[in-house]
Amino acid sequence: QVQLAESGGGLVQAGGSLRLSCAASVEIFNFNVMGWYRQAPGKQRELVAVISSGGNTNYADSVKGRFTISRDIAKNTVYLQMNSLKPEDAAVYYCYVRASIVRQYWGQGTQVTVSA
Repeated sequence: QVQLAESGGGLVQAGGSLRLSCAASVEIFNFNVMGWYRQAPGKQRELVAVISSGGNTNYADSVKGRFTISRDIAKNTVYLQMNSLKPEDAAVYYCYVRASIVRQYWGQGTQVTVSA
């Protein structure tokens, strides 16, 4: 079983920054996709950013230019740098990894709160 340990959430003022981290219990080269999703109250979970094993990235339109996903293979960790945060970015952020269609794992979630 893969364990994902998220950290870095918290309360920040609008315009501020946070960096989320997701440390995997196994070597991340096992995963062909790693990424972040978020879910705000009353809304569906949505993709924020993903990075492939080849290093290709994809972002939600709402975060392009403000968020950056990256990974540190040596540390088995994926990061989400969030800049210029807006109140609408407030949500629970979930780390996600996929090794195959039947081997997908989620973190427990970390709360991001953005005050206006």
